[in-house]
Amino acid sequence: MDFSVFFVGTAGSVPTARRGLPAVLVRRGGDRILFDCGEGTQRQLVQSVGLTELTEVFLTHFHADHWLGLPGLLKTFDLRGRERPLAIHGPPGLRELVTLAMRVAGRVRFELELVELAPGDVLERDAYKVAPVPVAHRVSNALGYVLYEAPRPGQFNPDVAATLGVPPGPEFGRLQRGETVRGVRPEQVLGPPRAGRKVVISGDTSPSETLRIASHEADLLLHEATFAEEERDRAAETGHSTAGQAAVLAREAGVTMLALTHFSTRYPVGLLRDEARAIFPRTVLPRDFDSIDIPFPERGDPELVRWDEQQADAVEETDAVADPAR
Repeated sequence: MDFSVFFVGTAGSVPTARRGLPAVLVRRGGDRILFDCGEGTQRQLVQSVGLTELTEVFLTHFHADHWLGLPGLLKTFDLRGRERPLAIHGPPGLRELVTLAMRVAGRVRFELELVELAPGDVLERDAYKVAPVPVAHRVSNALGYVLYEAPRPGQFNPDVAATLGVPPGPEFGRLQRGETVRGVRPEQVLGPPRAGRKVVISGDTSPSETLRIASHEADLLLHEATFAEEERDRAAETGHSTAGQAAVLAREAGVTMLALTHFSTRYPVGLLRDEARAIFPRTVLPRDFDSIDIPFPERGDPELVRWDEQQADAVEETDAVADPAR
């Protein structure tokens, strides 16, 4: 099943010509889950992958750069005739925030399910879960999120199954689904369980021990990097992290890939990249509209896909179809 992270906005509190305010779209199968919704998020989506019908929305905290795009997004869904309810999750205070915001923006005709989360909550989805994690920002109720899949059955060995007297066909499928067939137990024909995939989204935070534990062996950690090492004290004062601190956390947590976000306009991105890679080489710095594909672990590591390269490939394919002689 496809699993990817699309970077809608990667700027910090101030947008730039090339970076929008914080928003990340997680795509898994048919689910489309938006984490944070900075001002201009719907415009960013329209300019890239399209304004998809979201499955759910999660807010990390209530600073304006992380939610101010939500009322306009909801109104656009209403104007397009959305009927399906939309669940919006966030820390305590979510109901009051959204209620007040929609008094200004105007009511919507589809149902809004406002769900306030606390650390320890686990939301069950189709073969994956979403869990909030407390982080260390300036507000007391800031959250990060962990999205993780259930372990998968081990690799099926058809030769062993046949040797044990199970004929090829539907009964193979029953064994793989965990049923005992003709006295043969699944563990006799299946290898060890295979890990599911795991993505962690930090939101805004200082280095957090809770987040480090939650990130253990994640395939992908999205971590803010608002400051460079030269302003470590300023990062601590404002409840943010340096690129180096994010890299240390990634290394200690044993993650496969670190993606830095929430970039300040005060630094060239290359400076943050170099600081982080000196500590954790498997660090990437996505631009707006880049994505990271996350395969199952046995099929390889996460891979950063640049938007401009993807568009160039699409143009080349279109040209090839238009001119088969090329």
